[in-house]
Amino acid sequence: MQTGNNMLLSGRIYLSTIYRLKKQGGRVRSVEVARQLGYTKPSISRAINNFAKEGYLTVESGGILTLTKQGEKEAADIVKRQDIIAKFLVMTCDVTPEKALTDATGMEIHMSRETFRGMKNFIKQVEALQSESGE
Repeated sequence: MQTGNNMLLSGRIYLSTIYRLKKQGGRVRSVEVARQLGYTKPSISRAINNFAKEGYLTVESGGILTLTKQGEKEAADIVKRQDIIAKFLVMTCDVTPEKALTDATGMEIHMSRETFRGMKNFIKQVEALQSESGE
C-alpha cells in the first residue's frame, strides 16, 4: 500500500471505514469492517494483516483494531476529503448524505487537487452567501 492519494482505493476505503467506525462506537473488529463494507471476513483479515505489516494499525487482544499514529493521520485525511466531496455532492446534486458519502468514497482517490480545491472554494462561497443572507 502507498501513502497519500496514491494509496490503493481499497486501502483508502478500509482505513476510512475503520476510522469512522472507531469514531461511532469505540472498539472496532474485523467483523464490523466486513459488515460495513459487505466484504467477507477472510478478505478483510488479509487486508488487516497487510495494514499491520505496513504500520497503519495494530491488532490487539480480542481482535480489536487500533490505528497507529500513521494510520490515524492517513485515515483522518481520507475522511476529511470524503466528507468535503460528500458535502459538495449534497449541495449540487440533490442526493442524500448517505448516497453522497458512498459516491465520495469512490471519487476521492481519483480526484485531482485542483478539482478538490474547486469544490472546497465552492462550498466556502455558498456558505458565505448563506451567512450573509441569514439562512
